Amino acid sequence: MSKLTKIAGVEWHTSAGLTDYAEALAAMESRVSSIAKGEAAELIWLLEHPPLYTAGTSAKPDELIDARFPVHLAGRGGRYTYHGPGQRVCYVMLDLNKRGRDIRCFVHHLEGWMIAALDQLGVKARRAPDRIGLWTDSRGAEAKIGAIGVRMRKWVSFHGFAINVAPDLSHFEGIIPCGLPDFSVTSMRDLGQNSDLPALDLALSDCFPSFLKKFDSAIKNA
Repeated sequence: MSKLTKIAGVEWHTSAGLTDYAEALAAMESRVSSIAKGEAAELIWLLEHPPLYTAGTSAKPDELIDARFPVHLAGRGGRYTYHGPGQRVCYVMLDLNKRGRDIRCFVHHLEGWMIAALDQLGVKARRAPDRIGLWTDSRGAEAKIGAIGVRMRKWVSFHGFAINVAPDLSHFEGIIPCGLPDFSVTSMRDLGQNSDLPALDLALSDCFPSFLKKFDSAIKNA
């Protein structure tokens, strides 16, 4: 990882190239352990993976249609998802012991952060009732543009979310993404919007302080 900066007191790292999934998972688990012990700062980690599928704790075997890429047991919530080049993965390691132990509220505000960042780039994304992740309109129908799946260890979050910037959308055909066979997947490029990873990274960093402020406020007012 190459250090980028600190934003709102949280370290940000962006990895160049493609990061091996198993190595990323091991690095996340090590960092989360250190955060829980008070030995490391909270971290936002931006990266891309080589093509692969991950299975969350609710994944069903029949939702893996064609294992054309390596399949990893992720340990996060959710079902099958795809990661690959052109997709911005954001691993979010925040200490909810200090910020507030409310997973539902945390996920809701993560989605809000994603929505705000995409809005800066001309993509109108939204939540959908009973469906985790971010949705937008594509060719007259709803399509998924962002996936989210988190895990807690000693109330420190890890895993996070993925936004489809310009991946090969045919790679999603090997799975039923998030167990929703009736919905397609789209990307910023597919929508004709800015499909530059650094532009999304900048939008995410711009919207991050507001995400923290809104989450902290919601916890205090709960």
